[in-house]
Amino acid sequence: MSTTSRHSDITLVLIALLAAVFLKGFSEAIGVAVVLVVSYLGLSAVVLARGVWEVAQHPTVFGDWTDHMNAAHAMPFGIIAASLLVFPALALGLSGFETGVVVMPLVKGDPADTHEAPLGRIRNAKKLLTSAALIMSVLLVGSSLVTTLLIPEEAFQPGGEANGRALAYLAHELFGDGFGTAYDAATIDILWFAGASAMAGMLNIVPRYLPKYGMAPDWASSTRPLVLVLSAIAAAVTIAFKADVDEQAGAYATGVLALMTSAAIAVFLTELRRRHRSAALFFAVVSAIFVYTFVVTIVERPEGLIIAGLFIAMILVVSVASRISRSTELRLRDVVYDDGAARLIDRTSDGLNPLRFIANKLHAGDDAEYEHKSLDVRIDNHLKGWQKAIFIEVEITDASDFDSPVSVRAVRVGRHEILRASGTSVPNVLAAVFLDIRDRTGIPPHGYFEWSDRAPGANVLRFLLAGEGDVPPLTHEILRRAEPDEERRPKVHVGG
Repeated sequence: MSTTSRHSDITLVLIALLAAVFLKGFSEAIGVAVVLVVSYLGLSAVVLARGVWEVAQHPTVFGDWTDHMNAAHAMPFGIIAASLLVFPALALGLSGFETGVVVMPLVKGDPADTHEAPLGRIRNAKKLLTSAALIMSVLLVGSSLVTTLLIPEEAFQPGGEANGRALAYLAHELFGDGFGTAYDAATIDILWFAGASAMAGMLNIVPRYLPKYGMAPDWASSTRPLVLVLSAIAAAVTIAFKADVDEQAGAYATGVLALMTSAAIAVFLTELRRRHRSAALFFAVVSAIFVYTFVVTIVERPEGLIIAGLFIAMILVVSVASRISRSTELRLRDVVYDDGAARLIDRTSDGLNPLRFIANKLHAGDDAEYEHKSLDVRIDNHLKGWQKAIFIEVEITDASDFDSPVSVRAVRVGRHEILRASGTSVPNVLAAVFLDIRDRTGIPPHGYFEWSDRAPGANVLRFLLAGEGDVPPLTHEILRRAEPDEERRPKVHVGG
């Protein structure tokens, strides 16, 4: 068996074990993470402390390093230029910090916190991120210093003993094989469980947003199926990159930098809009550093951008397919009436005859509009003059939201009574209201519509993007899927 194949097999086993931990439960995953992090940070601190002591005991290593640096770059500007060129390599040192931001909703807040002002959670999240930043910065700078000063240059070369494992190399050199082996095990464990932070972040984001906006199936709101899907994706990435850290470093750095660069720019623009000049200037500098690092990383490792683009394309394809497949779901199950709407329905229903509704798209909202609409619909649908009908209109709130309640209020214009509902999509809202009125009165209502004059393709796009479109057939299809019993299904009449 080749080394590459063995690495892939071991990595896939570790991914399966990580999935098993999360399938067991989130609390169990946190418990394992605490043990591994404390072990790794403790051993790393010991190695760094011994490394600093070695540098102090042998000050010539620092002088040799500066002499070598000055010999390679005679001018200070040359040293600065060389530093700027290698600076983007530190981007991988930010690994994990971005997922610390993602799990902020899981941070404990104060009892007095509200959804609009979670001040306690914000304060504790700042403590979390500040602690993480300090620990990461100190360890990153310290490890860079001691490994550079104490490890021979040839050991860093490809195939060298310190390539990709500099601190582990020092652990063996400074403490012997016993401690070194323990450090190797701690390093493997922490790298294995580093995926836990990404997994926790995804398990927090995906169920919270993607199903809500129709960008993922409804089952994505459940943790265990999502763990299996994310683990399968991780396995596919592992196989594609042959479990080679160097191969996927470019893609990983590109993703981390894209996230943090966009966040820095967003904060800069926010502070600029608030006219906080000093803060805006500070974040402008931070944004410039991230932009520079991002650009250099892309130039040096363009495959990272290509891979990121493929992932974005996959996400868009899956999201669009999900929105299309879920477009005829009822999905709006909570209908809330104001007092006027409830009284209008109860007063109009006699328990024997169905309520009749004329669907109308609100324009001027005056008496002439409703007179004209009533006449057209009654003629086209053969609705008798003595058959009372209530107008029903839908106001689109946020067409991207797949899971918001429907609110219904009553309005009267002249002699016309109107129910105005607000929701995410006209057909879905109408279907939800009709079914709710069926349950409320015991009789399936009738809805009366006119055909759209737009082309079918244009109507499909309007429905997917704006929640409008060719309303009658879509309303009927949603009702058909939601209520298989034709006798209990609200009726849809279309004329014109």
